[in-house]
Amino acid sequence: MSRVLLAGFGGLGAGQDHQRAMYLPAFHAHPGFTVAGAVGEAAGVDVPSYPDLPTALAACDAEVVSVCLPPESRAEAIVTALRAGRHVLADKPMALTLAETEAIAAAAEESGTVCMPAHHQRFAPALRSARAAVAAGRVGLPWNVQADFLVAGGEPCPLGELTNFGVYPVDVVAALTGQPVRRVHARPGRGVTVLLLDHDHGLTSTISVGRVNEAAGVPPGGLALHRYRISGSNGVMNVDAAKPFATVRTATGVRAAWHGPGTVDRMLAEFHAAVTGGRRAEVGPADALAALRVVEAARRSIETGAPVDLIQNPQEGGK
Repeated sequence: MSRVLLAGFGGLGAGQDHQRAMYLPAFHAHPGFTVAGAVGEAAGVDVPSYPDLPTALAACDAEVVSVCLPPESRAEAIVTALRAGRHVLADKPMALTLAETEAIAAAAEESGTVCMPAHHQRFAPALRSARAAVAAGRVGLPWNVQADFLVAGGEPCPLGELTNFGVYPVDVVAALTGQPVRRVHARPGRGVTVLLLDHDHGLTSTISVGRVNEAAGVPPGGLALHRYRISGSNGVMNVDAAKPFATVRTATGVRAAWHGPGTVDRMLAEFHAAVTGGRRAEVGPADALAALRVVEAARRSIETGAPVDLIQNPQEGGK
């Protein structure tokens, strides 16, 4: 059984705590993990607590570190854990700059440990099925993807919703198509940013991402829309990543309940398989770097009002 150290309970903004809300329940539910310690204020978590990460790494024999620190200290903590030989699950975004993400990728490569950014949306059952169908040629050669990732109400992110949510649909489109982005044109709107992306081999995608007004039947901060329309040479596939689910109404509110494991549980199953199997995880620092490149280019596009070309990664065959 893999022992887990919970490193931090913060995020992008004062109210964000994915450690308690998402990862801790999933670690408890998975038979291959046990929580062994925590860094920082760990109220309600019945494990030994340590004042800082170096102290915790020296005192706690956890093989896995779940990093959910505020963005200004997140990348340094991930690199520290990797260099200590620990496997890392990192809250999204893994880092806020390309330089930090590249440093994480280098540390993971040097240490030979698993480093997984928590891009859990790609593990939605509908998207897994869609990815297999696209790979099998069910729609022929894809030429366009239209995506909506819209959150209903909730607390706005102080760093902007493009930073908060952008990596999710960008990563899903990459997983569905396998084609890197070469040009980014971003169009800002009221709470929603539209990304117009050019990929290799003539593929294009349009992604609407952001926070909208509260939607009927959706709790504040829940997904109002998470869907993909994949057009190919032989047909069109419509995918609603938020379904199937049951709507549960109780005295405390309304929520969507999945039948079977959710996206975070499925992500942890892949993480555990990589950790115990000594292999790379399906999603890693390179995927976080690719998504962040798109988000950074989108910011520059908004500032200039013009498309931004992405420099081809030499490892992808560029000269």
